Amino acid sequence: MKYHLTINKIIMRNKIKHIVLILLSLPSINAIAQNFPEKANPPKIVNDYTDFLSNAEIQALENKLVNFSYETSTQIAIAIVSDLDGYDPASYAFGLGDYWGIGQKGKNNGILILVKPKYQNSKGEVYIATGYGVEGAVPDAITKRIVNNEILPYFKQGQYYKGLDEATNRIMELTRGEYTADEYSRKTQSNTGSAIPVIIIFLIVIIFSIMGRARRARHYAVGHNIPFWIAMGMLSSSGRSHGGSFGNFSSGGGSFGGGGGFGGFGGGSFGGGGAGGSW
Repeated sequence: MKYHLTINKIIMRNKIKHIVLILLSLPSINAIAQNFPEKANPPKIVNDYTDFLSNAEIQALENKLVNFSYETSTQIAIAIVSDLDGYDPASYAFGLGDYWGIGQKGKNNGILILVKPKYQNSKGEVYIATGYGVEGAVPDAITKRIVNNEILPYFKQGQYYKGLDEATNRIMELTRGEYTADEYSRKTQSNTGSAIPVIIIFLIVIIFSIMGRARRARHYAVGHNIPFWIAMGMLSSSGRSHGGSFGNFSSGGGSFGGGGGFGGFGGGSFGGGGAGGSW
């Protein structure tokens, strides 16, 4: 009888402790919520409050991620803030993801890439936070690999758009089911060993491409009675005009620049999954 009373006392004491901890945490939750940036109006899925990216880069990411949101209902948002207000990147990312409601309500399929740029007096921080609904496709270990393999190497070189572009590509591929988290893990483990063969193949392709273009230019020059170098220049400019332009951030996907746009976040919540790093 005394044993059962003791157990009941312990259970009651733990319940009281839990309630007290929740009550004590409420002021801090409210405080950080007051420091979160409000959702943009009109809504935007890429929000840069620091001039970290150019307007063209922001628009390129916005178009891609809005398209992906409409195709799959999964929302990959990017927030770039100047200060974390004393909070660690994980806490800030989870809180902001919940505050904005990234992802769909009930599905909780939102992902937030939080960036705090590097300044003279502080290091740069990046964190990928995932909602409950995408933790299976993008588990914590994979978000850590994406940060280490896709984001930080480019960020350290000052190629911020490239890092975010590559990271969002990997997340989109994983959540679409184009390959599994295990397959991505194996692929990234073998990247170092396969780098030299890939470079050699790339160089061979370039050489053959140049040789083929030179052959076509020679035939064109003879047939039209013009100098070889003019024919070569004409073929080069023709090739550029028919292909996509990376400099203008055009892509094969649709663009929301002309009609339609981001409809807003859907009320998703976050479960504490994710990983980050610094540079």
